[in-house]
This record gives sequence, structure tokens and C-alpha cells, in this order.
Amino acid sequence: MKLEARCQTTAMGIMPHKDIDRALELALGLDIAFWPQLPHVSLYEDMYVQASENFPGIFVDMETGKITLDSSRFAKELASYSERMTGPNTFRLTKEYSAVYHRFLKQNLTTYSAIRGQQIGPVSFGFKVVDEDNRPIIYNEEIRTILYDFMQRKANVQYHELSEKNPNAFVWLDEPGLGWVFSGLTGYDDIRARQDYQQFLSGLEGPPALHLCANVNLPYLLSLGIEILSFDAYQIELMPRDYSRAVSEFVSEGGIISWGIVPVDSLSLATETPKTLADRLSGYWGVVSENSSVSVKQVAEQALVAPARCCLKDIGAVGAPGEQGRVSMISGGEEQLVEKAFGYLSEISRLLRDKYGL
Repeated sequence: MKLEARCQTTAMGIMPHKDIDRALELALGLDIAFWPQLPHVSLYEDMYVQASENFPGIFVDMETGKITLDSSRFAKELASYSERMTGPNTFRLTKEYSAVYHRFLKQNLTTYSAIRGQQIGPVSFGFKVVDEDNRPIIYNEEIRTILYDFMQRKANVQYHELSEKNPNAFVWLDEPGLGWVFSGLTGYDDIRARQDYQQFLSGLEGPPALHLCANVNLPYLLSLGIEILSFDAYQIELMPRDYSRAVSEFVSEGGIISWGIVPVDSLSLATETPKTLADRLSGYWGVVSENSSVSVKQVAEQALVAPARCCLKDIGAVGAPGEQGRVSMISGGEEQLVEKAFGYLSEISRLLRDKYGL
């Protein structure tokens, strides 16, 4: 991949829109286009439901949105799944599970500097989906092994489909669950997650990339072996000096960071302008530069700018393991918030490029 970031714009995959055409118009209007996930168009557009397609033992309750795994059914379907897992069709995202994705693939995507896809990651899926005893499947070693392999194959198939439309394609893994591995309340900790994730990332055929908009531990995430990280930068408010070395080393080795700097909640967005947000981001980068050997300009050269997170109140949030619930309904106001945030991006990008001569 030959992506020159240079403060180009992209955004989170999940959007609150119910109008597919409008969502695509917005996603295609950024420097790095992506296909939107629109769970309010259909439950099949939900990122967890999409990833569940063809996983053995899975049941999706289309009334509640809850996804469960039946252990006995998993055991029965495993043999059949093993026979089908050598073929890419088992891992393709079908039109039933995402009409939006297939609409995106029909667009002319050759002129973009890069395009992007996304998929829920194995840790988040493993915490969210529970078995018949309401126990997260991430705790079952046999299921966890299949889960990591399954998500790896799905990500690889999506990467190859996107690469046919633009050679600079990548797929980031949405992993809010990686914010949970540090909790003493879970039976799957950060040490085991690191071991599993490094092996998982090594098998990805595209640039390994992560997106996290929950609790962020930058040094931990940047040490996993990724090339691209997207995170909610707005939430940290002040860049901790202790993060400087990890960011510096990551950037020095060619890594790209997508800084989610534009808030999408009404209270925060009302207090910000493109200039205040560009200044905040410059402040973060200044802390990194002051406490490391990397220059502010180099950080900017390997930066993307994006909204802080999606605007859906519940989706993508991994609460206590085993918690599930239907996504809250949204109003048109949330669509307007996302569109306002998108509108800030180009101006923030321009301010930063002018400031650092990019």
C-alpha cells in the first residue's frame, strides 16, 4: 500500500442515515471513501449481524437484534463449515447482509487516493455474542480459535474485493472490545488478547488496521503490529506525555494514525469550530514532538482526520460482557450532527495542510 496520508479525510463506517443514497454521497465525498454501515436501513446492516453470516452455531433474533451461539448447534455445524471454509464465498458479505456494500462496489472508485472497508473484530464480536448460558463466546477456547480464523478470512475476502476497485484499499477492524481487556471483570485479559491479536494480524493480507472509539490505550494498540490506527482523539482532551514514545515509534516506522477529532455529540460540537479542532490536534502533535525525536510535520504527514466516532448511541459499544440490547432509535437530528461533523473535515484538513506545508 502506498498511502500518503497528509491529513486527508475519512470517517467512521457506522452512520445513522436511513437514506442509502445520501449516506453514500457523504462517504464518497471524503478523500478516502468508505462504504457506510446503516443499521437503521436494516438490521442486516448492523456490524455484528454482518459479521455473523455463515459462522457455525449462530442465531440472530431479528426482533431484538440479539445474537447468540448455540453450543450444540456449533458442534453439529462445524464439520460442514470446515468443508466450506476453503472457498471465499463462505466469507463474502452478501447483498442480503449489506446492500450498501454492494452499492459501494458499483461506484467508480479508481480516482481516490485510497478506499476503505470495515468489519467488527474478533474480540468485540466474542464479547458481544453469548452462548446459551449467557457467557461471552470469547471465553470458550475452541470457539475463540474458530472466531479469530473466521474474522481473518472475512477481512481478507473484503480486502481483495475492494482492491479490485482501487489498489490502495484497506479494511480496518472495529474493536471497541479491546477497551475491555483491561477490566478485571472479564476472563479474557490484555496479555492473552495481545498474543491472539498479533497472530491474527499477521495473517491479514491487506494492511493491518484497527479502529477504536471506546477507551483508548494508545501504547497497547500501537504495539499490536498494525500499520493504521483510527481512534477517538477528541476524548483524550490532552495528549499524555507517556504516549509520546509509542506514537513517535509508530510514525517513525511508517504507521498512519487517523485522528478522530470532530465530536458528533451536540453539546461538544456546538462549542467547536474547524479552527479550534485543528488547534487541538496540533497541540497533541506538539506534545508528541516535544517528548520524542519525531517532528510535528512528520506526525502530520502520516495523519488522517476524521469524526471522533459514529453517532449511534449504543451500537459498537461493548458494555459488560454478556450485555446486549437493541440499538436506540435515532432522530433526524443525529443525521444532521454527522453531516455537520463531515462538513468540518475538509476545513480542518486544509488548515493543517497549510500550517505544515503538506
